[in-house]
Amino acid sequence: MADYRKTLNMPDTPFPMRGDLAKREPGWIAAWQQQRLYWKIRDAAKGRPRFVLHDGPPYANGDIHIGHAVNKILKDIIVRSKTLAGFDAPYVPGWDCHGLPIEHQIEKTHGKHLPADQARELCRSFAAEQVERQKKDFIRLGVLGDWDNPYLTMAFRNEADEIRAVGDLYKTGYLFKGLKPVNWCFDCGSALAEAEVEYQDKKSPAIDVGFKLDAAERGRVAHAFGIAALPDGDCWTVIWTTTPWTIPSNQALNMHPEFTYELVKTARGCLILAAELRGAALQRFGLEGEVLGACQGAALAQVVFRHPFYDRASPVYLGDYVTLDTGTGIVHSAPAYGLEDYDSCKKHGMQNDEILTPVQGDGVFAASLPFFGGMFVWKANAAIIEKLAEVGSLFGSAEITHSYMHCWRHKTPIIYRATTQWFVGMNRIPAEGGGTLRDKALAAVEATTFYPDWGKARLHAMIANRPDWCVSRQRNWGVPIPFFLHKETGEPHPRTLELLEAVARKIEQEGIDAWFKLDAAELLGADAANYDKMKDTLDVWFDSGTTHRTVLRGSHAAESTYPADLYLEGSDQHRGWFHSSLLTGAAIDGRAPYKALLTHGFVVDGKGMKMSKSKGNVVAPQKISDTLGAEILRLWVASTDYSGELSIDEKTILPRVVEVYRRLRNTLRFLLANTADFDAKNQMLPPAEWLEVDRYALALTRRLQTQCAADYERFEFHKVVQALMNFCSEDLGAFYLDILKDRLYTAAENSRARRSAQSALWHILQTVTRLMAPVLSFTAEEIWTTLKQGDSVMLATWHELPAQAEESALATRWQTLRSVRAEVSRVLEDVRSTGGIGSSLQAEVSLRVDAETHELLASLGEDLKFVLICSKVDLQKVGAGDTVIEAVPSPHAKCGRCWHWREDVGSNAEHPELCGRCVSNLHGAGEAREFA
Repeated sequence: MADYRKTLNMPDTPFPMRGDLAKREPGWIAAWQQQRLYWKIRDAAKGRPRFVLHDGPPYANGDIHIGHAVNKILKDIIVRSKTLAGFDAPYVPGWDCHGLPIEHQIEKTHGKHLPADQARELCRSFAAEQVERQKKDFIRLGVLGDWDNPYLTMAFRNEADEIRAVGDLYKTGYLFKGLKPVNWCFDCGSALAEAEVEYQDKKSPAIDVGFKLDAAERGRVAHAFGIAALPDGDCWTVIWTTTPWTIPSNQALNMHPEFTYELVKTARGCLILAAELRGAALQRFGLEGEVLGACQGAALAQVVFRHPFYDRASPVYLGDYVTLDTGTGIVHSAPAYGLEDYDSCKKHGMQNDEILTPVQGDGVFAASLPFFGGMFVWKANAAIIEKLAEVGSLFGSAEITHSYMHCWRHKTPIIYRATTQWFVGMNRIPAEGGGTLRDKALAAVEATTFYPDWGKARLHAMIANRPDWCVSRQRNWGVPIPFFLHKETGEPHPRTLELLEAVARKIEQEGIDAWFKLDAAELLGADAANYDKMKDTLDVWFDSGTTHRTVLRGSHAAESTYPADLYLEGSDQHRGWFHSSLLTGAAIDGRAPYKALLTHGFVVDGKGMKMSKSKGNVVAPQKISDTLGAEILRLWVASTDYSGELSIDEKTILPRVVEVYRRLRNTLRFLLANTADFDAKNQMLPPAEWLEVDRYALALTRRLQTQCAADYERFEFHKVVQALMNFCSEDLGAFYLDILKDRLYTAAENSRARRSAQSALWHILQTVTRLMAPVLSFTAEEIWTTLKQGDSVMLATWHELPAQAEESALATRWQTLRSVRAEVSRVLEDVRSTGGIGSSLQAEVSLRVDAETHELLASLGEDLKFVLICSKVDLQKVGAGDTVIEAVPSPHAKCGRCWHWREDVGSNAEHPELCGRCVSNLHGAGEAREFA
């Protein structure tokens, strides 16, 4: 038999079947950098509408982990998709460079108590090294951006503009100095932001403590409870607490004005307890009691009790925050060590200098504190319980495990501690009047679009309930709060705004050291003798929270717009960067610095477990890039619904992603191979001249592009991946390309039938390549290089598909044809599996269908067999409900070229192994094809 393979239009392409991504990706990245691709995109996008995704800065400490990779890849997908959608979408990456973790690393390496200027120099150098390490890994992920000029919060100009932001807040009156309880870490030796606090289980002593009624109050209490006089003996009210160390600082008791309290006679005297908790409390005390009377808490306001072991009054204040969840219904109040305690005592007239603050910054009681001076608070718990027992005030003691505040860096318990700090006031009325910062921030939340939408309720609740923001820290490595405070009054210098600008100009030239080495006399002259120069630094969340001013309208204003179109971070940033940016934006500009917020979940392993080195379930992005390729990581990110947790492992999940990639790549390779000899400029046919199935493929492609563009617009990338996968596997692989192979391979090279198919394939290839480019950025560029269409797919936009008439009706018609084809395919597979035929082309199909279906199928004429992929179709009309599909092996010979089994094989004496249509395609006018 003759070898007819050379007569076929066999596909060919240099695009390899195997991506070999891990080895080849670094070369593509190097090429992008050499070409200055990011800046070519900027030039190409000039004049388009601007879309700015403002980068939330990762912290410059440690190698990137899988969560960082998710974050940066999502951002890159968005920036790329917006670019292809016709926007000018720059991307300026940034880093958070100040703060305790970096300072802590320097202390671990070089020891504590370094000279402050040396510590800052070492911190700056360390942060710069970390930026370069992380930058290299981010670039390896295929992320395009202004990597040569990222924003750094430690850049001198950004530090200077942050000082100016301080001035903005000071000018409005939102920034103030005050004594308030703040989150305090003994290990940090500093106040903490809300976002730096996490909750872990902690074992604590839970004690019931009696406060004895002041003798002068016995008559008033008897009257409140409706009895003539109190029985002889002591009268107590009892509190329950899990922080015995706060008892030495007790200055009041709190009762709810509307709760019912009872006077209960017991063997230890009369006890005042909340009625609902009386039974449980007496059981803990090991006592039985007789109720003598009841009253509401409001009747006991200002009643004075005595401190258990100090000669000090403890009056009753009314407070709505008292609950009946546990305890006794009476709360002991130490205003230095509890926010609600502080607010209650201040509300009842307590002055700052009256608040007792015996706990020092290292967690040790001041030496002057009777009984417990010099003790560390946690160790003092036992001594305090012992003292309470000694004086007869201990009514109960147990150990409980409960959720308690911990430092997110040191994983150690923290406390509330009243210190003099600088705060951004949530409820302060600004100097120029208008709403409070809380009001403005809540209004800004309502004006923001959230992805997913549940983020709005979460951020709203956090803003509605948060206390004042403590922005001062007692550290070296941070942007200073450059105030001069009067030595006697503690008030800032009357020229503070002018002085802040003078300091900012110095910092712009020399960095934050300019403040720390500044001689006050240089700015204040002789007045310097009356002022102290502040040493406190700003909360690192203030650094990143003001980048809308320091970056978007500062260092990178030319590449930015304000407000940003989008901020994107992990769900923890509702209490972090989203939060601090919202507060500073509302304070400075009266609005959020973003139009929309996008939140992604955390990464867990395949079993839904949190990743940890001890469990051995950590998946490092560097390892994936080095073994499978960053492209696989990008595809995993895009194909996962990031609104919840993102699951990953190397045994099951990533192999599935690899398989999806292979299917997509093989489809694209087919498209490339079958258009390799196609000159779109000179050989493209208009859709009106295409075969019908090709026009249907165009309709499917347009539907794909419309859907994917909308999904990109909604940031629903998993739907994009699913649509691309379905299109390649179902619409193309299982249908269109399956039908097309015969025409592509056997039709005459320059025939209308083949050029029609190639015209459609070219448009499909252009469309799919661009739609996949935001996700599969390396592969899309590889395709673009193969197509020789310019430097990068990123210099293009979504493909403009040619219009055609009556596309909806065409799609409906072929959807029905596909349904019939699916039924025939099942019958053919049944016959093949039993050995009746070797392939579907060996079969002749008999169709008995209703009139409507018959009319549809008959309209394809001889092309019907190509749609059904068989050698012959016998089509008959029957009544409704009598449909029959049968397949039998053809009795005819097999064509040696097209492999169809046809009656006319051998009819041409010169080509005895060929069918009539192959003879025509090779040596005649070519077969007529109109539909498939």
